[in-house]
Amino acid sequence: MPAALGPRKAPRQRRATHTVDAILEAAALVLEEEGLEGFNTNAIARRAGASIGSLYQYFPSKDALTLALLQREEAKAHADAAAAAALPACREALAAFIDAGVRQQLTRPNLARLLDQEEDRAEIRAAMDGKSGFAELLQTALDKPDAPAALRDPARRNVAAADLFIIIRGLVDAAGQRGERDVADLALRVQAAAFGYLHRIGGFI
Repeated sequence: MPAALGPRKAPRQRRATHTVDAILEAAALVLEEEGLEGFNTNAIARRAGASIGSLYQYFPSKDALTLALLQREEAKAHADAAAAAALPACREALAAFIDAGVRQQLTRPNLARLLDQEEDRAEIRAAMDGKSGFAELLQTALDKPDAPAALRDPARRNVAAADLFIIIRGLVDAAGQRGERDVADLALRVQAAAFGYLHRIGGFI
């Protein structure tokens, strides 16, 4: 990872952790309220109530803050998705997985939309390394007793999980780009697409 993208140092004490958390939340607020045009380290330090020197102790650049924000939001999304995938029934797990993704996109829609845009930059995408683990969690959700019989074959299940990940992410990201705000409506549509796919390949009703 380029030095300008990695954290300068990790917080070791509770006060330092609080400072880093405050800087990251300030960065999120500046980004969602001011957009990319107003997203700069001076504005973030002011919003956090920290000195610019304190910010640079931990984040060497604006891009390092962007990457840290992306990693924070992905960690939250992954935790919610993992909890969903652990539910005992396939239908329940997949519905909860979709709900989690929709909430992640639409709860703070401006933040999610702008972070999606930033994640498309080559240097940020390379630093994220592309290993989100969401497709693997979908494999877990599909490996349940009530899953379609066709998915008992691990190879077929892996393909279905990859397809569903693309379907879910594509619909959710597109809704965010359009500025949608209705969580329940989007979740219903995404579930219709996901369960319709499973019905066609495996007779899942």
